[in-house]
Amino acid sequence: MNLKVSRKAHFNAAHRLFRPDWDDDKNKAVFGKCSNPNYHGHNYDLIVSVKGEIDPETGFVIDLKILKELIEREVEDHLDHKNLNIEVPEFKTLNPTVENIAIVIYNRLKPFLEEFELEVVLYETPRNYVTYTGA
Repeated sequence: MNLKVSRKAHFNAAHRLFRPDWDDDKNKAVFGKCSNPNYHGHNYDLIVSVKGEIDPETGFVIDLKILKELIEREVEDHLDHKNLNIEVPEFKTLNPTVENIAIVIYNRLKPFLEEFELEVVLYETPRNYVTYTGA
C-alpha cells in the first residue's frame, strides 16, 4: 500500500524578480511590482509530501519528527527571514520566482529522502502556488 504523508511549514523571505541583463524598463514590464529595486516580501507556506510504503514495524511511511527536523534544517533555517537574492547562494544567479524557490527546496530535501517520491507545494500567496515533483 502506497501512502502520501505531508508536513506543513512556513517561512518569510524577501526577493526581487529581475534579470540583470535587462534594463529597468523591461524588468518592470515583465515582473511589475515584483521587480522593485528595494525588494518585497512574502509569507510562504510550504507543504512537503513523501509517498511510500508503510513500514510494517512502525506503521509509518516516515517518522514525521524526522521530516519536521529535515524541513527546519534544509528549508526554514536556509530561507527564513532572508533576502533571497542577496543571502541565499542558490539565487545569486537564479531568479527567485516561486517556481525556482520550489525547485531549490526540492533539491535540498531530495538527497535525504531518496527512498520516497517527493512533492513540494509552495504557496507564495494564498492564491498563488506551485507544485514540484522533480519530473
